Amino acid sequence: MKNMKYTLIAAMIWVVPGLAHAMPDSFADLAAEQRNSVVNISTTQYAKKQDFHSPFGNMPGGSPFDDFFRGFMENMPQQERHALGTGFILSKKGYIVTNNHVVKDADEIVVTNSAGNEFEAELIGTDPKLDLALLKIKSKGLHAVTLGDSDKMRVGDWVVAIGNPFGLEQTVTAGIVSAKGRVIGSGPYDDFIQTDAAINPGNSGGPLFNTKGEVIGINTAIYSQSGGNNGIGFAIPINLAKSVFKDLRESGHVQRARLGVRIQDVDKATMQALNLPNRQGAMIPQVEAGSAADKAGVQAGDVIVSLDGQPIHKSHDLPIKIARHQPGDKVILGIIRDGKRKNIPVIVEEMPDEKHAKMSNKKKAVAKHGIVVEPLTEKAATRLNTRSKTGVVVKQVRRGSPADRAGVKRGDVVLRIDGHDIKNISSFEGYANKLSPNHALRILLDRHGDQVFVIVVAKKLK
Repeated sequence: MKNMKYTLIAAMIWVVPGLAHAMPDSFADLAAEQRNSVVNISTTQYAKKQDFHSPFGNMPGGSPFDDFFRGFMENMPQQERHALGTGFILSKKGYIVTNNHVVKDADEIVVTNSAGNEFEAELIGTDPKLDLALLKIKSKGLHAVTLGDSDKMRVGDWVVAIGNPFGLEQTVTAGIVSAKGRVIGSGPYDDFIQTDAAINPGNSGGPLFNTKGEVIGINTAIYSQSGGNNGIGFAIPINLAKSVFKDLRESGHVQRARLGVRIQDVDKATMQALNLPNRQGAMIPQVEAGSAADKAGVQAGDVIVSLDGQPIHKSHDLPIKIARHQPGDKVILGIIRDGKRKNIPVIVEEMPDEKHAKMSNKKKAVAKHGIVVEPLTEKAATRLNTRSKTGVVVKQVRRGSPADRAGVKRGDVVLRIDGHDIKNISSFEGYANKLSPNHALRILLDRHGDQVFVIVVAKKLK
């Protein structure tokens, strides 16, 4: 097992849960019907622009050497990283699902539909723990998928994959569901559907369909020692992802529930010491003070054997079942304490790190224009040799962004946007965030005492 290698890829799968005893004559109708719900996703990540440091140490600003090396650094070719993946249209309103690892750290995300039309995508939110991302595009007449029930999938059901392996768009492959509930060590919510449908890099983020055309999973990883298909692929069950879609659409982050306990498997010694009938369940070695479990009366040493009447076979089963709930939901824990079974109702709470993720998503939502600003202080005005008393200072310009393409530079002072005076960061964000494909920004800058006028436009797509 130590030689096994799991690879996150870019993939889209269609699972066709049909009867295990008969292979369909053809998957052509399914492929034709669903091809318009499958999209190609391409991302671009620009290397961060480095701060200028004179090779001659502390020299007076504006010296010939300082100007030469600053210009040299600013005119160096920008480095780009590109990635390809697959996604599927979740709703006619333009929401698209893919894997988080497909769009992670991307500065630009472009969605291409089956007709070859390109759309600039907005990143609505991500869930790194489940490796999901939700995008949005503006388009009419979209062909949205229907979500199915992954719990009804059976080992042996036929599966079909349609995606973009190695950038080859609309590729169709077929196989079966090889196993369910696979744990591959990618995180606490591993519960993968395993399939032998041919899946390769370029397919990640696509859907698994059943023969009814319902999505029952999202492909995420392959087992491979070569980087290509070895007949083992893994997909996130759609039932585990449904609540994540809702959270990302409504708030941009995931409101994941928790009990507030540490858990571990029941070994033979624990079974004997706690007078348990078998080794099934999740033993609690620790209960966090003030947590949902603590408030409900759960104790260290309890063994959770069921949740809402559904059995907990291993400790790994518990977080997966809790993940299907929202903070504030009531769940019923079936526990064994001192050899006796009892039920304890618990109101689950929001996971603390998810609250932090919410704040991070808000910070990431800082605007497509690519400018980060800070207040203009007296000290900054003197250092920048600006004549302005009001405005905001450009602290950073993301390489490759609309502002970078327009010529905005670090150290510029933003005076006016679309004819409006900029007095603080709030007014800057209010006007600058209006940038869209239908609205260009007219920006007046102060650059070391000189007035500079630029027009910032969103990137035009084909």
